[in-house]
Amino acid sequence: MRHVVCLVLSLSLLAGTASFAGSPQTQSGEKSASEANKKNASRKTKKKKPDPFAWVNPIPKQRQHPSLKHATFQSPSLNCDVGYAILMPPGYSDGDAGKRYPVVYYLHGGRPGSETKSIALVPQMHSAMESAQVPNMIYVFVNGGPVSHYNIPNEPTKQGADVFIKELIPHIDATYRTIADREHRGIEGFSQGGRGTMRLSLRYPDLFCSAAAGGGGYETERKISESGGRESETLVFAEGDNTWDLARKYSKQKSQKVDWMIYVGTKGFNYQNNLEYMAFLKSLEIPFESIVVPEVPHSAMKIYEQRCVDLMRFHAENFGLINTSIEQE
Repeated sequence: MRHVVCLVLSLSLLAGTASFAGSPQTQSGEKSASEANKKNASRKTKKKKPDPFAWVNPIPKQRQHPSLKHATFQSPSLNCDVGYAILMPPGYSDGDAGKRYPVVYYLHGGRPGSETKSIALVPQMHSAMESAQVPNMIYVFVNGGPVSHYNIPNEPTKQGADVFIKELIPHIDATYRTIADREHRGIEGFSQGGRGTMRLSLRYPDLFCSAAAGGGGYETERKISESGGRESETLVFAEGDNTWDLARKYSKQKSQKVDWMIYVGTKGFNYQNNLEYMAFLKSLEIPFESIVVPEVPHSAMKIYEQRCVDLMRFHAENFGLINTSIEQE
């Protein structure tokens, strides 16, 4: 019996010694895992700061395309160069030198502005034209300014909307072979660009016949309408310069007809407020078409992967490039 007890005690001491010897390694491993978790959490909580605003932004190497060109013009109001990117249709350079084309101005999302923010869509746009799924058109990618497609009252360097409307459009018509009239001029954008598309086409129906607004934040636009122009404590726009007040104004005037398209993904965070804005337009008897893409998040790229041709054909039909009555037969 005494031998059994001694054997048990010896085994216990050996196990304890092994446990004690292993404990520093275990503690060190737990400490390393804890530090790694803290670093990962720190990375997740750090938000990427937006790039500082610039009126000229060259096309990144990974976004370059043979038919995409970057250029600038001298802004009279800013007294500096302003950049834009322009997608030429197939045959523009080596085709009929007298042939002219309709233009769609594409407004990027996000803030601040950059003419390169939406050019990831270029390969799909070019492919749709090159394969003759849609007629040839020019696409211009706009720099929306410090507060993306808005004018800030009393701040001369923050007039993004005016630089686009009053300076870029005349420059494009004077520099490239456009069909320089409203019947062949369209506007499109996503997110902030969707808001800008709707706002500017309502304000300037004499400039655009076709407008496709994607994923716009109409709840924020409604807040601006209800607060006398205030989006936040530090950001105040001119009273009435929002998609809700401008739609009310448009519905009461005998303005030129704009063909509108509103598109959104059902998984996008602006999906519900797009439905509410569409109901609002219906209440004002403002006609529009819509594309709702199931299971797609707040992403112009994801929507274009499925509906690029439909959106481009929308503009082409409004420009009279596609005879829909013949196609339907």
